[in-house]
Amino acid sequence: MLKTFRGGVHPKDYKSIASEITVETMPPPQRVVIPVSQHIGAPGVPTVAVGDTVKKGQLIARADASMTSWVHASISGKVADIAEYPSSYKDKSLAVVIESDGLDEWAPDIPAVRDYESLSLEELHKLIGQAGLVGLGGANFPTHFKLTYGPEKHIDTLLINGSECEPYLNADYRVMMEETDRVVLGAKIAMKSLGVSRCIVGIEDNKPKAVEAMKKAFEGTGVQVAALPTKYPQGAERMFIKVLTGREIPEGKRHSDIGVVGLNVGSVAALANAVEKGVPLIERVITVSGDAIAAPKNLRVRIGTSFQDIVDYCGGFSRTPEKIINGGPMMGYAVRSLDIPVVKGVAGILVLSKDAVSHDEESPCIRCGKCVEACPAGLVPSMLSILSERGRHEEARRDYGLLNCIECGSCAYICPSKRRIVQYIRYSKSKNAGHGHK
Repeated sequence: MLKTFRGGVHPKDYKSIASEITVETMPPPQRVVIPVSQHIGAPGVPTVAVGDTVKKGQLIARADASMTSWVHASISGKVADIAEYPSSYKDKSLAVVIESDGLDEWAPDIPAVRDYESLSLEELHKLIGQAGLVGLGGANFPTHFKLTYGPEKHIDTLLINGSECEPYLNADYRVMMEETDRVVLGAKIAMKSLGVSRCIVGIEDNKPKAVEAMKKAFEGTGVQVAALPTKYPQGAERMFIKVLTGREIPEGKRHSDIGVVGLNVGSVAALANAVEKGVPLIERVITVSGDAIAAPKNLRVRIGTSFQDIVDYCGGFSRTPEKIINGGPMMGYAVRSLDIPVVKGVAGILVLSKDAVSHDEESPCIRCGKCVEACPAGLVPSMLSILSERGRHEEARRDYGLLNCIECGSCAYICPSKRRIVQYIRYSKSKNAGHGHK
């Protein structure tokens, strides 16, 4: 029996709204806005110019740095602009705008046909580095960086994360149900790249069909599939590693420092497509859900597609939206406009009416300790929020472990005073950015 992690909460998951809806491929949009930075690390530098004709899958931005990720055209057409545009995670970000030519033609040599087993490690690592893969669970960490650690890291375990613990979201679940073969192949490729023989796929036990499908698919491969007790934030890296391996990441360290690499199931499926078919990351599966969207869907959409185009494709609003969220309700961000693009880390779009949104007014902390009990990182969220209110940001970092907060939202969810604890913490982190904002 697997042990669970400390703290955590059990929010209603609302996954049934879209969980059994098969993935539908949305037609290519007429226009995409593709930010050149969709990852942790050095932003890409455009390799195209306004007026250039580009093909689907063509490189359009890259940087000469180890911690970066290439960016590719998601449609064929003409580069209409290269400028600052509203982004999914920033107010504005440098982006390449492409207007479709209606042909949707691939760049030369895409797709390809490759046998990963015949590739040398050098060839494999090069292909992974050129594919623009990042963590599709929302971390946006460049995949090639994880899969090319040197022997000094002593990596011995690959963990594949199928938890998808955020309410409403079903993108990973549908990938596990519909792209089972891609997940299996991607796992084998990742294991070869890392040189490991131990691999565990972790899935929350509220997804029994996915657990069964993965166990059947990995039968005879030596890969273990584990059903994890359902509790939020099960999918967070530190919690996921702790439950499956018993190892803990020391403060200021990374997963690689304890011999573990973790990948999201969507990232693993994308890895299979990149290596076997030569297809870079130009599209992803997202969930569009909530009580104010006319037709909830799981969609395969091109990177750079606007939220507006996606909402329109889902029939628009069924009732007046009170809040639209990029991602899930626990860790996602409310957006002020639909004129922003889907980037690689966007797992869902939630459209919520006033009935689904809390309108409770914030009140002072009553020192009840519920947030401390719920915090999976072992912090004192109440104190972090109070210090942020008072402008004591350095003290929050130095004495209360501010930078160890994973911003899961468990504290705010459980707080009887309805304090905006995560917002306070994010603000304090921004004031401590020079010390390694997580």
